[in-house]
Amino acid sequence: MKTYLYPSPTEWAALTQRPVQKLDQLRAGVQQTFDLVQQKGDAALLELAAKFDKATLQNVWVTEEEVTAALPQVADELKDAIEVAYSNIKRFHEAQREPVQQVETMAGVICWRKSVGIQKVGLYIPGGSAPLFSTLLMLGIPAQIAGCQEIVLATPPSADGSINATILYTAHRLGIKRILKAGGAQAIAALAFGTETVPAVDKIFGPGNQYVTAAKQMVTQLGVAIDMPAGPSEVLVIADDSAEAGFIAADLLSQAEHGPDSQVVFVTNSEKQLQNVQAAVAEQVTQLPRQTVAEQALNNSIGVVLDTLDEALAFSNLYAPEHLILSVAAPEALAEQVTQAGSVFMGHFSPESVGDYASGTNHTLPTNGYARNYSGVSLDSFVKKITFQQLTREGLERIGAAVEIMAEAEGLHAHKNAVTVRLAKI
Repeated sequence: MKTYLYPSPTEWAALTQRPVQKLDQLRAGVQQTFDLVQQKGDAALLELAAKFDKATLQNVWVTEEEVTAALPQVADELKDAIEVAYSNIKRFHEAQREPVQQVETMAGVICWRKSVGIQKVGLYIPGGSAPLFSTLLMLGIPAQIAGCQEIVLATPPSADGSINATILYTAHRLGIKRILKAGGAQAIAALAFGTETVPAVDKIFGPGNQYVTAAKQMVTQLGVAIDMPAGPSEVLVIADDSAEAGFIAADLLSQAEHGPDSQVVFVTNSEKQLQNVQAAVAEQVTQLPRQTVAEQALNNSIGVVLDTLDEALAFSNLYAPEHLILSVAAPEALAEQVTQAGSVFMGHFSPESVGDYASGTNHTLPTNGYARNYSGVSLDSFVKKITFQQLTREGLERIGAAVEIMAEAEGLHAHKNAVTVRLAKI
């Protein structure tokens, strides 16, 4: 972790730069995958599973028998933990429902807005060394609440052609029956364009590697929506002398172990605390099974000492972190100043891990500075908001003249006439 003592505000912009993502260099390869899937459909998915996952598949879909066989493989203790998370996530997202409210903007002119679930959604869930069944909860639950009519899950197979048992258990718990054995850009292509058995979806959700990220960005140019631009995971921790260095080190490492391109940032008003945290990180990282990954991520990470906590918060707002931890004596006051962050964790006993799994908030969050202009996934991500209006005769009489005058001023006479012909009949 590189350290910076009391940098001036003019230096902050340089310090808040993320490692460069070279997505443009991936586009040619991703386009080849797109072309293959569009040309050969399911056969391309089988071919690419053999190439990239070393899996010989007979079918691109998980069968009912595979799901049934997976259920007893998941320990009861883990099933209970998933149930806790399911309950909290569902409760938090159900509270985001908006009642339909009719507004009479003027006498006889009634307007309202209604949320309607996106009909077909695709959920991409990474497999490999860290199968993210927790992300399936974060995406599948609000999709259910929103009333999405069709949910397709795509996740890469292991070399033996199987899907992680906990992912299958979680899908079963969510009632998701269409589970596609596909990963990488080929999964995004199948969801975006469809094949002879895979339905093309309206919106794609979920994290992934650099190829998945590039593929998601590319399909947005072809009429398919995505949850948000995504990049490597990140956390920024602000702490004062009241914080436990061991707690902070654990929080930093919990993000660093995601991947070598993850970034962790520690900001404090205490040089002593920075030294303590660095020592705790050095001690704890040696105990991690993913030590090598975490150490690589630490090479992209920084520790910063500033004069005050207010300055630390200003630095954080400039960085716009995916996760922000306020490990300070009075987090409430500092939290009021937060304007740019994906999700905020307040106090010494709110580790970022609880948001990743079970507190109820969604862990699918904007990274790479996109917290400046994107929100994390919520119930709103799975709905379209359609506006309605209905006018009475009186309403049209009252508003008609204003519409006629404005339409004529814009030179749109047919617009004006649509009102005029009605007023003539009244």
